Amino acid sequence: MKPGDRPTDVLLLMFDEVELLDFAGPYEVFTTANRLARRDAPSADAAHMPVPPFRLRTASPDGRPVRARAGLGLQPDLALHDAAAPDLLIVPGGVVDRLQQDPVFLATLARLGRDAGRVASICTGAFLLADAGLLRNAEATTHWEDLEALGRRHPQLRLRPDRRWVDTGRVLSSAGIAAGLDLSLHLVRRCAGVELAQRTARQLDYPWDPTE
Repeated sequence: MKPGDRPTDVLLLMFDEVELLDFAGPYEVFTTANRLARRDAPSADAAHMPVPPFRLRTASPDGRPVRARAGLGLQPDLALHDAAAPDLLIVPGGVVDRLQQDPVFLATLARLGRDAGRVASICTGAFLLADAGLLRNAEATTHWEDLEALGRRHPQLRLRPDRRWVDTGRVLSSAGIAAGLDLSLHLVRRCAGVELAQRTARQLDYPWDPTE
């Protein structure tokens, strides 16, 4: 980051039955990018620690703890309805049926998504973006098992089963589970530069292809 820049405000959704890696993958990417940016900055000493490139917060629909699909308990920072619109809103996947049938949640997601700088989905999070009206008449992707269902529910989407992630400018989506790592690294590149994204992928020992 250049002096005077502020961190990119990232809001990461969690909910009951969220796919754990859909949530934890982006969380690890952005927190690792912050750690590397601070550790490797020229003035990285106790008195002059640089501002990290990302401000990452987590939110559940009502602010209560949730239990991921694999059974791990997760504690959010705040309730989704209390959040201000972030620079980047990330919606992971998992078992999303209940949220698809929750008009209050969908209205909150729609409001935040309209005002956010960018919105991204991981895996079946694409269903939530589309149901909230945030993913329309655009290229998109999701988990390979769910592409047909997403196409039936939202036939106006131009689905890309050949892509691990799709970037339409303001709205992005990724394929299933581990593909969220690829999309998150791409978002680090967009927000903080390719050099930090490459160092983050190296630190994670993840074979990221920035051209994919």
